[in-house]
Amino acid sequence: MRKKMILLVEDNEQILRGNERLLTRRGYGIAAALTLFEARKELETQMPDLIVLDIMLPDGSGLDFIAELRQHSQIPVLLLTGLTTPEDVVRGLTAGGDDYLAKPYDFGVLLARVEALLRRSEQIPEKLTRDRLSLDVTVGVALLDGTDLLLTQKEFALLLLFAQNVGRFIGAEYLYEKVWKQPMTGDSNALRSTLKRLRAKLEGSGYCIILSKGEGYQFERE
Repeated sequence: MRKKMILLVEDNEQILRGNERLLTRRGYGIAAALTLFEARKELETQMPDLIVLDIMLPDGSGLDFIAELRQHSQIPVLLLTGLTTPEDVVRGLTAGGDDYLAKPYDFGVLLARVEALLRRSEQIPEKLTRDRLSLDVTVGVALLDGTDLLLTQKEFALLLLFAQNVGRFIGAEYLYEKVWKQPMTGDSNALRSTLKRLRAKLEGSGYCIILSKGEGYQFERE
């Protein structure tokens, strides 16, 4: 089973490494960034399940980073910051943060917040719409302008993952583990053939699935 991946974005290296050790011991995979530049580079190669984000960073504001992120992804974000006034909290949550924890904080509270956000992110909405595409998750049906695309179960599961992460690169192993519920052991024929069928059924939808070597698959507007 794939570990849950958490991206830590924090310019205080002592805090960053302490949180990294704590969350690693709890079984999470960790990517660490001291700047927004490093965070963006991490997001080019992997899709975390959660981002723990400081607001005041040396190369910009974490709130601007959330606005940028929300243009293409709903990855949950826990704001971990020294800004503590009620106005700061409101500003952070309004900007797109999913939770807010002020420094200094208790490690147990941090873990509880992380686990709660990860549980919440696994709850799939009943319906999801992307322009002319409409996905009814409860029955596993995808419609294009009201017409059933007649997707198989695996095709629908892949499309749902893509629709939740428009514009983001997703690795083949992650796609396989999410849809087939087991690790991909090197044979990606099942994934490739399912994607080929899905691409054909999406023709004329305004969206396409592209493959970028070394980065993964991306669902984007044509």
